[in-house]
Amino acid sequence: MAIDRRKQIVEAAAKSFSLFGYKATTMDQVAKLANVGKGTIYTFFNNKEELFDEIMNSLIQEMKHVAEAEYDPGGSFFDNLNRVLGRILDFREKHQLAVKMAHEVRDIGTPKALEGLNRLENAILSYIQVKVQAAIDKGELKRCDPEVTAFVMLKLYLALASEWQTVHEPLKKEKITELFQLYLLRGLANGE
Repeated sequence: MAIDRRKQIVEAAAKSFSLFGYKATTMDQVAKLANVGKGTIYTFFNNKEELFDEIMNSLIQEMKHVAEAEYDPGGSFFDNLNRVLGRILDFREKHQLAVKMAHEVRDIGTPKALEGLNRLENAILSYIQVKVQAAIDKGELKRCDPEVTAFVMLKLYLALASEWQTVHEPLKKEKITELFQLYLLRGLANGE
């Protein structure tokens, strides 16, 4: 059975980035973890940046699958949004690479780590934007700018779910749902 060297390299690099961060990961480390010569890596990737981009693309795809698995086409927009954002936040907080990148950005400010986190956030925003537009088209939401609305929704959810707890008692998911509906549902839903 042939060994998929490319896959082996990507898995080793993901492990290295997750453990050591972007800045501290070297191609030598990746080669050692993948049990390949450093030259083998360069047959698939020109540099560390390309390798990192490949891993971030996989992470974004995995996150989209998590979101789609949570989405109920028959459910209301706000119920779906709350469930999907909850799962995405859980995914982001539990996925070691995303956590390590956030710490690296906070502690060191590594530009490539920041770029990776921004790509992750932009993928979430794009997903929400599409769902907002679909809800507008169905008449479930008032006319609004889907891009701005997606941004406000994500930032509000992140503020309630994670930033609030830096100085207060963490909010339970039910309370976040209640607040989310208080701040957004009555302002955006038609007929209220």
